[in-house]
Amino acid sequence: MTDLLTKWVAALLICGLCIALSYFWIDRPVAYFIHQELSGYRGIFDLAARLPKVIGPLVAACTLLLGIRVVMGRPLTEFQAPIVLATFSLAVSDIFENWLKFAFGRTWPETWVQDNPSLIRDGVHNFNLFHGGAGFASFPSGHMVAICAIMSVFWICWPRFQPLWAICIGLVFIGQLGANYHFLSDLIAGGSVGSSVGLLIVALWNAGVRPVGPSVAVITSCVDERDERKQTSADASKVG
Repeated sequence: MTDLLTKWVAALLICGLCIALSYFWIDRPVAYFIHQELSGYRGIFDLAARLPKVIGPLVAACTLLLGIRVVMGRPLTEFQAPIVLATFSLAVSDIFENWLKFAFGRTWPETWVQDNPSLIRDGVHNFNLFHGGAGFASFPSGHMVAICAIMSVFWICWPRFQPLWAICIGLVFIGQLGANYHFLSDLIAGGSVGSSVGLLIVALWNAGVRPVGPSVAVITSCVDERDERKQTSADASKVG
């Protein structure tokens, strides 16, 4: 667990550095380039960018059905548990996303909502801490938070299909960037937030008695060994 924590902290530091570098030197030229060269393809990028709007409701609906199944007395299977965890991850990440959007108050690359100030129209490119409002909610990218919150759970629990999860994340990243919906640093931050929440949700679940993912056998063995020790101790106390 200590090794996992070290890797997580290191990843957060790397993401923070990438966000800072992108903010100062990459975000603006990329946004200008996309506006000038790729605006005619926005419809195509938009399709890819909306993937979380499809996958999110789908996993939520599956979780609802599984909840009904559990109420009827049928336990979750090893295959079903990650779907539920992905829904929890999506819900929790949405809370953190909204908090961060309010805290940073970043303007958008282009004018999208409520006549918001933007880089392309007004030359505005800054953070407005605790400003609030839809026009100041570019950081982090909500779509990247959502897709990474879901896919990070699947990535851990179903590692065999990691290329598929990576494609889903990549499609949303390219779609959001290519449509100029977000700055590059917004997307990096969104991916970091969503992945972190997914990792923590799985870690919380695995701290219980029904772990999921490739480490199930190891964790289950530890749990069984712990229970066996307790039973042996209890038997010994009865004899004594």
